[in-house]
Amino acid sequence: MSRSRTERLVNLVICLLSTRRFLTAAQIAATVPGYEHDPDDTREHEAFQRKFERDKAELRELGVPLETGTASAFDTEPGYRIARREYALPEIPLEPDEAAAVGIAARLWQHAGLAAAASSGLAKLRAAGVDVDPHATLGLEPMVNVDPAFAPLTAAARDRREVRFDYRVPDRDAPDHRRLQPWGVVCWRGRWYVVGHDLDRDATRCFRLSRVVGTVRATGVPGAYRPPPGVDLISHVARWSGPTEHAGLATVLVTPGRAAGLRRVAVEVTSGPEADRLVLPYSDMDVLASHLVGYGPEVRVLDPPEIREAVIQRLKEIAAHHDDSPAVGPLNTRSELVSPAGVNGRRAR
Repeated sequence: MSRSRTERLVNLVICLLSTRRFLTAAQIAATVPGYEHDPDDTREHEAFQRKFERDKAELRELGVPLETGTASAFDTEPGYRIARREYALPEIPLEPDEAAAVGIAARLWQHAGLAAAASSGLAKLRAAGVDVDPHATLGLEPMVNVDPAFAPLTAAARDRREVRFDYRVPDRDAPDHRRLQPWGVVCWRGRWYVVGHDLDRDATRCFRLSRVVGTVRATGVPGAYRPPPGVDLISHVARWSGPTEHAGLATVLVTPGRAAGLRRVAVEVTSGPEADRLVLPYSDMDVLASHLVGYGPEVRVLDPPEIREAVIQRLKEIAAHHDDSPAVGPLNTRSELVSPAGVNGRRAR
């Protein structure tokens, strides 16, 4: 299945989950990215109908409970919706490493272009007067961005192409120039790193993506090198970043029943009628603040003040991003799973 079709199917599912009404094919065509067409053009409309029929069949083959019906007795055109009760998964307990993997996948959502399209689709439904359930797709749109260098470095690692980039080291005024044969990109303690062969130093090196300055430039032809067989990227990053050191404790208020990832790593949990009080160990203020932002209004930082201010600053940046983006969506952006390693991560050198 092509990436464009996958994205279209995902957005179709989000659209049909977001309202309890039956949506007609025309409403879906006007809402879901990938179905755009001129309904007055016979050829375009027939192409949309064929595409929509294939997608409906694909969803049903995947086990998605797609229902057909009408919103009222006066409707002449059938509509579609997903039976949410049949579609929902039961509660799934996850081990810490499993939660970490799901958390990483969730954080890639916006980078893959799906979150913006989903938000745009829901905004179109609201504009058309369709009631959208604000709780229907919670957790599907975390606003934790990957670094700008992520896409070009993962593409270069996939194609086995050398790259050049400028890299900022904290104790130096000017960035260094680097030439790298990237082997892969991994997440370690809430940070993204690229691991590969440094051509200038003729040695294995890893670089934190947040310190890459400017544009990553791919050079040479694809397939120019091969990574060592069986290379363990995480081990390289772990040796480079050093052991975990817990430096402090943060106190947060959490909505009852929410933020399961934070509860798993909390050293103290005090239940309350309106909010639960969690005490979280941390050593990297930036990492913890980034994770807390992903829970949106479900988490409120009490202490220390510097983490509270860091969270507020990130929320302001997210709000500014939404103001500048044509795809307007809700700021209620929660990710229910956080890697314990990411919360307790140590500041990389």
